Amino acid sequence: MLELNQTNQQVQNIEVIRMSDIIYDQFQNTVQEVLIRHNSLLDIITKLDESNARINRAAVKTITSCGCLKLHAEKQDLPEDADYLDIKNYAGTELSGEICPVCRDKIDREIGSHLFYLAALCNHLNISLYDAFLNEYNRIKTLGPYSLY
Repeated sequence: MLELNQTNQQVQNIEVIRMSDIIYDQFQNTVQEVLIRHNSLLDIITKLDESNARINRAAVKTITSCGCLKLHAEKQDLPEDADYLDIKNYAGTELSGEICPVCRDKIDREIGSHLFYLAALCNHLNISLYDAFLNEYNRIKTLGPYSLY
């Protein structure tokens, strides 16, 4: 029975991957169809940079304008003999509160815009957004916490 459950789970995982592949490809194809005005590589790169700044600005506004989140930042004291994997145990979160629906919607829209220009860049360079996502996923799953080291 365990083997049957494992097989069913594997089939479900394959179906999810195929569905994700379709969604990424459809998104990337739709971007290709609707992008008219800023369709040069330089325009796309600068729009991608601008969208990144807009995400950062929206995140900062949750603290400075709305106040739904609070920032409590200070120097993180780590023991000198701390192992790389132990650092996570010493680093706390500096945010408190809960993001409000208005701020969540704003950040969600900015991230969507960023994904749009990221897909446009992928189109210009003939790179599959899904493949890039999958390659990064496999890299971090293989290397674990050391992938960012």
